[in-house]
Order: sequence, then structure tokens, then C-alpha cells
Amino acid sequence: MVELDAFLALATELADAAGAAIRPYFRTPLAVADKPDLTPVTAADRAAEAAMRRLIASRFPAHGILGEEFGPERADAGFVWVLDPIDGTKSFISGVPLFGTLIALAHEGRPILGIIDQPISRERWVGAAGHATIFNGRAVRCRPCAALAAASLFATTPDMFKGKDAAAFARAAGAAKLVRFGADCYAYGLLAHGFIDLVIEASLKPYDFSAIVPIVEGAGGVASDWHGAPLGLASDGRVAIAGDRRTHKEVLAVLAG
Repeated sequence: MVELDAFLALATELADAAGAAIRPYFRTPLAVADKPDLTPVTAADRAAEAAMRRLIASRFPAHGILGEEFGPERADAGFVWVLDPIDGTKSFISGVPLFGTLIALAHEGRPILGIIDQPISRERWVGAAGHATIFNGRAVRCRPCAALAAASLFATTPDMFKGKDAAAFARAAGAAKLVRFGADCYAYGLLAHGFIDLVIEASLKPYDFSAIVPIVEGAGGVASDWHGAPLGLASDGRVAIAGDRRTHKEVLAVLAG
């Protein structure tokens, strides 16, 4: 895609702008409001998303935007930017630097580029269709993991799994070697970097997972829903992300019961 380099350049600017908006608020006294779904939001979330929206409007005004804080604009456009200014706001308000800015661009509903940016540690993963995933200027790869029994499995919280989803996740967790919670989007960066093997989550919105797809795929991993279908803006919010296709195939069978 001819425009991909221009899109990547803008995505990098978006991450820089979001980080500049977020850093002054980190570990400072900060008012926290509850959204209708009872998730927290702060001035940092809003300032970061507003800064990114301004840049997109100035460079590609015909593109759509789907952001966590300010909703959709031109959501039926061929190209849609998908923004989560602070994925992991609960960590952010607790002073824990396991959060990140998620930036994706979807073309006809399918993510074609993504960034995970941790603005405090200055760590950034960048993925794009047809390109190797880059971490702070160098290529990274997922590690091999031949079986679920050898896998390190992450999820943000066990509370995201309800009913049958909770039972399915319990089966996968019981079969894995190591299970950890609480890293939010940072876990996906670690998977692309070759430090963990699986992330299984549910109840996600497109801005929670869209950036992950090109990052994981560009590092040699696989990203799908719980049925093995590719992830896109219309996905149901249940994701199974693996660094090794063998483990991915096994965990899908376990989730299906």
C-alpha cells in the first residue's frame, strides 16, 4: 500500500503527542471520573485523545476515528483510526507504569498498522502489514512454544470473563504453565517481544485490541477471536493471541471445550 509509510509517520506523531499529553499527569494528584460503564477516566485520557484527533483531522480529514473517550467520527470511512489514549487507566491512576497508548489504523474493518506506546518507560512497539514488528528501532520476534503446557498466559483481569467465558478461560489457565494478570496492553508487547506466549481476553472493544493485530502478526504470532477468525472492528471482543501457531491451535480447542 503506497500510503502506508505516510500512515506510519502519522501514527508515530500520534504516539509522540499522546505521550506528551500523558506524562505531566502521571503520579500527580488527579481527579478521576467514572464513565457510564464504571470504568475510570481522567484529564490525561481526554487530553491525549484530543491531541491525536487534531493531528488526524489536519492530515487525513476524510479518515474515520473510533476513540474510547470521544466516540466515533466517520466510522463508515474506508480508513478508520482506532485510539485508546490510555489502555490501563486503573494502572495509570494507581501510579503503575503498566499501561499504554494504543493506536491502530483499520482499512475496510481490518487493522493494518498498530502502535503500543508506553510513555513513561519510552517503550514503543510498531507493527504494520507486510513489515516486521519494531521495538524502539529494532525488529523483535515471538518465541517458539510448542504446547499450552509450556506457555506463559496473561490476561488483564479474571473479572473480564463471565459465565461460559469464565469456564473456558479456567480450562486454558489450568492447562498453562504460568498465569499472570494485570499488564493490560503491555502484555501484548511482551508477547511480540518473545517473553510470554499467550494472551486470552474477553469483553474488549475494538480500541482495546486493534493495534495488537499487526504488532503480533509482524512478530510472527497469530491473533484471532476464540473461534480462530481474524480480528477486526466487528469482532466480538474475545481474543486469543499467541506467539506460536501450535499453542494457538491448542488453546482454541481448549476454549471451545
